[in-house]
This record gives sequence, structure tokens and C-alpha cells, in this order.
Amino acid sequence: MKRLMIPLIASAMSLAAFQAMAADKLTLQLKWVTQSQFAGYYVAKDKGFYEAEGLDVDIKPGGPDIAPEQVIAGGGADVIVDWMGGALAAREKGVALVNIAQPFKKAGMELVCPTNGPIKTEADFKGHTLGVWFYGNEYPFFAWMNKIGLKTDGGPDGVTVLKQSFDVQPLIQKQADCISVMTYNEYWQLIDAGYKPEDLIVFNYSAMGNDLLEDGLYALEDKLKDPAFQDKMVRFVRASMKGWKYAIDNQEEAAGIVVDNGGQDEHHQVRMMGEIAKLIDNADGKLITAAYDRTAKALLDQKIITKEPSGAWTADITDKAIK
Repeated sequence: MKRLMIPLIASAMSLAAFQAMAADKLTLQLKWVTQSQFAGYYVAKDKGFYEAEGLDVDIKPGGPDIAPEQVIAGGGADVIVDWMGGALAAREKGVALVNIAQPFKKAGMELVCPTNGPIKTEADFKGHTLGVWFYGNEYPFFAWMNKIGLKTDGGPDGVTVLKQSFDVQPLIQKQADCISVMTYNEYWQLIDAGYKPEDLIVFNYSAMGNDLLEDGLYALEDKLKDPAFQDKMVRFVRASMKGWKYAIDNQEEAAGIVVDNGGQDEHHQVRMMGEIAKLIDNADGKLITAAYDRTAKALLDQKIITKEPSGAWTADITDKAIK
């Protein structure tokens, strides 16, 4: 028996080594730091969903100084998580990004103002200071201001834009009358800082119909012309959406996986996962064309892009991945 077991063990080890060598390497660049906003990808890796599709996926966290569009343009990633505003702007500048899947069906962006402050409705914005993130996150805000006819260069008939840090300090320190938050992150930082929901007036972009698409998956157009790369993307999207479905169905476990990979504060990650689940819906990854049209039109209206995008998204990957 011992003589038989040795070749069997050796064969198993050889098979495992072959499978590891045969796996297609793929690098995913996230838009922000490790948190439940990206739980589906961490879960897909942790649960072996990528491995089952023959993929060896390296997940690279983002941060305030990391622009996913620049990373992929420089060859540092095969696929990125990005907001469509930034992706379409980059496409017009020569980085031919293509949306291959859209896990997030709704936007998580909001503008919040204290109820004891001067702003109660949109009509009160004039003459006040509003906090806005930049680095591609400003496009939904400027689209909204354009829609309601407000200039953003200050003065009594417009708004003053504060280039907001990625936290809630501008509201706490009264540097701005309202600030930008995400439903799954900074809103809860305000709650943890002592605000109650009734202390805040919330302008939710999705509820107002001003939302632009967030957190899509993008690859480069030239690479997608290669059938082998396209097949790799199909397998990646299939495994990723399986990861998102598992994360939505097992939120505490998913948050724990995020923490194991560097996410901070498990309680915050669990809470974030619950909010993220509301934005993803059925985890099919398919783009809603009306949302794409609304996003493109808003960017055109603001002259952030100068011509109607062509070829900026494809259904080929999700059609093959999700059946």
C-alpha cells in the first residue's frame, strides 16, 4: 500500500502544480481601498470561483493617488473598476476603455446637509459652499448643477465648490454647507460622528434621477479584439458575479473576507456590505442601456466629453458569462 500511495501523492502534487501553472494570470485594479464596496471580487478569490474558471487573479487596492484609467493605460492591470464618467472621459482622451460588465445598477452618491443649516431644498443652494470629490467623482455633481441651472464658480447666483477630502471633516468643521457622501461609507461616518438620520437632509442622486453609473468593469478595446483575452474576461465576469451573489447572500461572511484582505473595522464592513447589496440588485452584471445613455448625455451636456461615445460598452462578455 505504501508503494502505491507514493506515486498517487506524487501524481496529485503534479496535477496541482500543473493547474497552478495553467491558470491564466489576471490583474484587477480597484477604484478605492480594500472595503466591502469590492466584496464580490475578494469573495470570488477566497471561495475559489476564479480558480475554478482557470484564473489566477491579483486584486490591487486603489487609493486617493491611484487613477485606475492610468494604471490600465500603463499596462498595470487587465481590468479595472471605474465610474463611467471617468471611463468615458478617459476614452475620449485616448484610453479606449470599454465597459464589459456593470455590477452596480444604482449609484451610491449623495449630498447631505445638516437640518440646522441654511439648505433645505435645491432652491437654497445659491450662494453656498458644497463639498465635492474630484478625481473623476465630480462628474455627477456637475451634471446635477448643470441640470438645475446653477453655475459652479461661486458668487450669489451660483455655488462655491469645495474640493472635498475623502472624509466628512468639511461638514463637521463647517467648511461646507453640504458634503458628498456614499450611502455605504461616509454617510455612516457622519452617524458614527454623532449625527442622527433626522439631523441630515439627504439629496440622493439615484432618487433624483441624477445618478451616473458607478463601479463598472472596464477593459481596453484593443485587448478585447483578442479571442483569448475575451474568453478570459468572460470567465472573470462569470466568477466575479458568482462572488457578488455569494457576498449578497452571506453578508457577514463576505465582510469578514474583506477584513482578512486588509479592510478596516469589521462592523463598518458588515454595514457597508448591506448597503452595497441594495445597489447591485440581482448580480447579473448586465448594463442598463438607459442608465448608460443618461450618463453619456450628462457628460456631453457638461462638455466633459465633446462627442457621442461609440463602442464604449459591450454586452458580449455578460451575454456569454451570465446565462
